[in-house]
Amino acid sequence: MDDVHFSINLVADVLQMWSQPFMVNAFRAGTIVAVLSALIGWFVVLRRQTFVGHTLSAVGFPGAAGATWLGLGALTGYFAFCLVAAAVIAALGGRGAGRHGHESALVGTLQGFLLACGFVFVALYRGFLTGTNALLFGSFLGVTGGQVAVLAALAVPVLASLAAAGRPLLFASTDAETARVAGVPVRALDLGFLLLLGATVAAISSITGALLVFALLVLPAATAHRITARPARSLALSVLFGLVAVWTSLTAAYFSPYPLGFWLTSIAFAGFVAAGGIRAGHDRRHRAVRRFAW
Repeated sequence: MDDVHFSINLVADVLQMWSQPFMVNAFRAGTIVAVLSALIGWFVVLRRQTFVGHTLSAVGFPGAAGATWLGLGALTGYFAFCLVAAAVIAALGGRGAGRHGHESALVGTLQGFLLACGFVFVALYRGFLTGTNALLFGSFLGVTGGQVAVLAALAVPVLASLAAAGRPLLFASTDAETARVAGVPVRALDLGFLLLLGATVAAISSITGALLVFALLVLPAATAHRITARPARSLALSVLFGLVAVWTSLTAAYFSPYPLGFWLTSIAFAGFVAAGGIRAGHDRRHRAVRRFAW
């Protein structure tokens, strides 16, 4: 793309970028990925399950590598490994006060074992090494119209399930013991949410690769949580930050020689740092007002 150049005419730049069919597909897929990861990621951060999210992202790699080795297609492997790993974590993750420590040990063990399996699959599939980067970092700019349609078809049931279970899931995520006493099926919600997380990671990994999906799951949601504790506002901000990060990074990657992954993680991280600064400034002003009032 030697004729690609950035100018001060933003409208012309956008039209130039969208004249390329692969960029149109990238923006369509990126929009779906941003919305899906922001909503699921918001609950991941709220439930303090970022390590689980990282593990499910990582196990997508051995899943895709193993499925490709067996001739089943990478998407099949992403779903098989992510859903099975989510079910195992839900079944063996423990309950009660020591739950998170027990869960972290289990998740770390599972992640280490499955990553080792991934490299074995790569070694068994001779000549597959050139595709390893695609499994880890995806091929966002090489998305086809068919892949966008498949991604949309996978996202609809996940979002519908999340919408249906949203209120009890929020209750169980903020105070599990009170929710259980109130009759909320906390254990079933734990399992259901992990399966939704596994399906989300599998669907997104087929576009972004196994590593970028974790950044999309955590950074926009964590930024939103830093700004406000109100659920509706925080969820909306999480989606907004996800869309800004994806759209901006796609534009930057198109007009620069640097990879999309660099731009995506850098922009999302810059937003997280900026939100921390805004929150610290707000807290200082609030303390100053309280001292003045006394």
